[in-house]
Amino acid sequence: MPGIDPTRPFLPVAIAVLTVSDTRSAAEDRSGDVLVERLTEAGHRLADRALVRDEQADIEAQLRAWIADPEIDVIISTGGTGLTGRDVTVEAHEAVYEKAIPAFGTLFTMISHGKIGTSAIQSRACAGVAGGAYLFALPGSPGACRDAWDEILAAQLDYRHGPCNFVEILPRLEEHLRRK
Repeated sequence: MPGIDPTRPFLPVAIAVLTVSDTRSAAEDRSGDVLVERLTEAGHRLADRALVRDEQADIEAQLRAWIADPEIDVIISTGGTGLTGRDVTVEAHEAVYEKAIPAFGTLFTMISHGKIGTSAIQSRACAGVAGGAYLFALPGSPGACRDAWDEILAAQLDYRHGPCNFVEILPRLEEHLRRK
């Protein structure tokens, strides 16, 4: 049965939060606030937080900077995962991934479908791995951020969660580099 193993210690991870928006300021970033609140309440550390415009080059630059930072384990972005011409967060994420985690988007869509019905089809939430860090791209609504955190990320970013979780394999994400 999946769940928390109380015999294992909690291991906090360092998480950076990126908001992608042409219209929001830091003061109006409710989705980023939801993520920061959730991750800190869970016991993780907010490593950094930024807001960039819906420009693929700007998003990629911020992702690459955080991927290169050995103090950051996880990057969560919010915004820009829709279908409009300005929604380029997914393309920026995919440009930096070494490996995609396609089941994340599938699971997120399943969860969203239970809450917003067929409107869930309009999200392109995605995830991947690069430079030893996990990257997650979430829609820009506070509700979507709550759903992703509460129903997926809270468990997968908790070392105590079984039968498996992202934290326990974090040290192995770059093992291919040690073989060279």
